Amino acid sequence: MFTGIIESLARVAAIAHEGSNIHFTLESPLTKELKIDQSVAHNGVCLTVVSIEGNTYVVTAVAETLNKTNLGKWQVGDLVNIERSLRLGDRLDGHFVQGHVDATAECIAKETLDGSWLFRFRFPAQYGALVIEKGSICINGVSLTVFNTGKDECTVTIIPYTYEHTNFSRIEKGTVVNMEFDVLGKYLLRMQELNANA
Repeated sequence: MFTGIIESLARVAAIAHEGSNIHFTLESPLTKELKIDQSVAHNGVCLTVVSIEGNTYVVTAVAETLNKTNLGKWQVGDLVNIERSLRLGDRLDGHFVQGHVDATAECIAKETLDGSWLFRFRFPAQYGALVIEKGSICINGVSLTVFNTGKDECTVTIIPYTYEHTNFSRIEKGTVVNMEFDVLGKYLLRMQELNANA
């Protein structure tokens, strides 16, 4: 479980393919605080640390993860948002994030304002019921509030701190991002579906 509050950026140092899996080696200021078998969210995707060496560590993405996220588009040198799992007793500054990406979305507009940035994203329309005005969403691992929602589009505002300390500074029109919709909304929608079919 995560909160969508990014702790640090990691740089993709190496990429190795093994069958349908991809092993990513990442370099991060947090590496010395990690341990093998620990869960860490990478652009919102929960991955397990499988090895650590010096200031780098390795995580593995399987085919299912690669199919539903933007991890397959990563290249050496890319910056990745990372967050360690929530500890009991910590403040929940974002919202409950599972690290289970539902779909990818495309940035269709980026606007620079006087002190902030507007990003508009298009996502698969099947998830439209899970995106509500002023509701929570997780984009590339970042907990955000959405507005100007449509059946397959939404807008978020990014403040300077978030812009500078996450990879939102590298998102442009056409960039593909990971989206995780609010888990509470998913449970409610599922209950409605089951009741309708009862």
